[in-house]
Amino acid sequence: MIGGKKITVVMPAYNAAQTLEKTVQALDRQVVDDIIVVDDCSSDETVARAKELGLFVHRHERNLGYGGNQKSCYRLALQRGADIIVMVHPDYQYDPRLVPAMASMIASGLYDAVLGSRILCGGTLAGGMPYYKYMANRLLTAFQNILIGQKLSEYHTGFRAFSRKVLETLPLEENSNDFVFDNQMLCQAVAFRFRLGEISCPTKYFAEASSISFRRSVTYGLGVLRATMALALHQRGWAKNERLFGEQGRRLTP
Repeated sequence: MIGGKKITVVMPAYNAAQTLEKTVQALDRQVVDDIIVVDDCSSDETVARAKELGLFVHRHERNLGYGGNQKSCYRLALQRGADIIVMVHPDYQYDPRLVPAMASMIASGLYDAVLGSRILCGGTLAGGMPYYKYMANRLLTAFQNILIGQKLSEYHTGFRAFSRKVLETLPLEENSNDFVFDNQMLCQAVAFRFRLGEISCPTKYFAEASSISFRRSVTYGLGVLRATMALALHQRGWAKNERLFGEQGRRLTP
């Protein structure tokens, strides 16, 4: 706990048996009160490994996609009484040792959500990020900052922390079950005027780390453009979308 708030780490897992233990061992268990692993119908021993580590495990009987996995993660975290929820990928691409710092930024009351930025650390390419992904990240981020009036260093990190209020407020059920869920969620957070903070986060790319293909990266990029345009039009009152960015959208049901 931090400041009396329950800290829950959620791990959207898919074929993460080789890296799960290393990721869990790097977590500060004096701060992290609960760890939830949601397995998206893996073909390896992810579930068995998570149970051996004494973690709470939920397994999808069919693959629901990265966004669908996150929806389950957040729903379970709310059910289990989390006050601050940190998403940590179990592939050890992001450094779990930053969880206490990210959670503290929310527990302080200064921020509602915190992003672990790979760009702020300055060693993104040295850490192994493919050059085309780095350039796409920078271009998409610049586009989003201009259109929706933000100053984030990146919108595409998978290392994120949220207050309970954020997860209870955003209409997450309206979002995609694919990778663009991440970006839609941030657009919604901006629409609802939640306070977004960032922390420098080194990242590592290696054989066991999950990464989407070039084709799926293109699909993700197009989804980001659509989500950004939808929010920009909503903000300006030119095409209101109350389902995605207002009170009419469906919330998670704990």
